[in-house]
Amino acid sequence: MAIRKLLLPLTGTAAGEAALDTAVRIARIWNAHVTALHVRVDSRDVAPLAGEGLSGAMIEEMMSATEKESSDRAHAVRAMFDRYVTENHVPVGEARPGEISASFATVVGREEDLVAQQARLADLTVVPHPEAGDDVSSSDALHAVLFDSARPVLIAPLVAPERIGTRVCVAWNGTAESAASVLAALPWMQRAEAVRVLTADEYQRRGPGAADLLSYLALHDVTADTAVFRPIDKDVGAGLLRAAKEFNCDLLSMGAYSHSRLRQLILGGVTRHVLEFADLPVMMTR
Repeated sequence: MAIRKLLLPLTGTAAGEAALDTAVRIARIWNAHVTALHVRVDSRDVAPLAGEGLSGAMIEEMMSATEKESSDRAHAVRAMFDRYVTENHVPVGEARPGEISASFATVVGREEDLVAQQARLADLTVVPHPEAGDDVSSSDALHAVLFDSARPVLIAPLVAPERIGTRVCVAWNGTAESAASVLAALPWMQRAEAVRVLTADEYQRRGPGAADLLSYLALHDVTADTAVFRPIDKDVGAGLLRAAKEFNCDLLSMGAYSHSRLRQLILGGVTRHVLEFADLPVMMTR
């Protein structure tokens, strides 16, 4: 299936422009529409969090400060979007089949709810990379799409790539999550110059092996090879990223959280490592 609509949730400008650049590069490949979505915090949500012991005036002051901060952020994000599309000659307007375009929308509410809802009718959601110093577990948009949209999400690198989707890697471990990642990556693999399946004994779960996947891909006119990688200091995620780099990969597709998210947050895991350290576009599905 061709990619025709991308959703791009933007909460700030620090990593947002690289994500916008990544989304537009993808849109140019597929002649797709990019919907940039900024979710503003509803200042009324502050009141229930204020707790007891605060006067009405103090709560009003908190709500006012929240509203100002939300307004300033919204204006900054919109200004960044307007500047980017102007400088890069991206048509702005409604989506039209076979043409690249972009639009911007601002809504008020809970980001994790609204982004997940909008992502259900997008072929791909592009999210900014978790910024340096931020805990990846707090990336609401990313996890909302993964857990509540049934759609793939692409984590943009901090620096937009010059190429994307010419050399595709698929991280395979036989799980339902990795099977979903193969389906999401299939359109990319069918047009890629080279495709590689990455696997490891420490990564494999119960399910079909890499050889079975190669046979399946051949039925879809995808010629791929396979590489067995090794963990680095017992870290499977580090080994996976090194193997992708050795292939000169410019799109890594993988399943996310085949173990529970709680377990990965406490003990670490492949998904968490890749989210923190990947410097290439990574498409995740669950």
